[in-house]
Amino acid sequence: MEHSVNSSYKLETDADVVRVVQLTDTHLCRMLGGTLLGMDTDHSLQAVINLVKQERADADVLLATGDLSDGGAREAYERLQGYFAQLPCVDFWLPGNHDDRGAMESVSATSGRNYLTREIYAGKWQILMLNSQVAGEVDGELGQAEIAFLAQALEQATKLGLYSLVCLHHHPVPIGCQWLDEQMVADADALFAMLSGYPGVRAVLWGHVHQEVDRQYQGLRLLASPSTCVQFAPGSVGFKADDQPPGYRWLDLHADGTLDTGVSRVRDVAFTVELDSGGYL
Repeated sequence: MEHSVNSSYKLETDADVVRVVQLTDTHLCRMLGGTLLGMDTDHSLQAVINLVKQERADADVLLATGDLSDGGAREAYERLQGYFAQLPCVDFWLPGNHDDRGAMESVSATSGRNYLTREIYAGKWQILMLNSQVAGEVDGELGQAEIAFLAQALEQATKLGLYSLVCLHHHPVPIGCQWLDEQMVADADALFAMLSGYPGVRAVLWGHVHQEVDRQYQGLRLLASPSTCVQFAPGSVGFKADDQPPGYRWLDLHADGTLDTGVSRVRDVAFTVELDSGGYL
């Protein structure tokens, strides 16, 4: 495919189900063995990938939805390539608030394919990767250009008779964690106003919150997923880490527009996490 931020990717498949894996918030450090709240994020990512290989060896698509590096280091993205290469599916990346988009683009440019592809076509589905990163900020915003891209893409899906899965990094609805809800997408109202005009949109998927969310809103399935490293405690007012293990989300996108999904966590590996930490930024 042409290497540009607006390129698309078509997965050639005639299967009735497109099998998707979401890995999010890997937080890889510059050096191998770096830690977040005491957890070795390389070790935890490998444990999650081992679980994916056991459970979803037939996956078609891997969506990596942001905070892939803890500090935007090129070395982290280069290692990430090796981790994702262990899986048989094609992978696509989004920048999160911890990421350096320029470094991501540089690694992508030397890889021979575009990790930052924004439109993925697979079977009867269109998967859209929206950039909610605001450079230098923790919170998220899409902005007019991203909303315009979304409108154009959804028009195309409508013409082709496709269902859509919309992905971004930041959460577009409050999740009940006060400290995290201060960081949600600033123009979420514009996002949902746009989505409401396209009944083919089935779900919105994001990262950032390091916890599982699965709810309905305005006829859409809203989904967030565990980090591959440290988890955040649901319902917390201030920052609070959780003792839940790392994990991932799987999604089965059916040709009739239905969607099955669930979360799986690593249960047979011990992890260290500093539960009494007051923050990590």
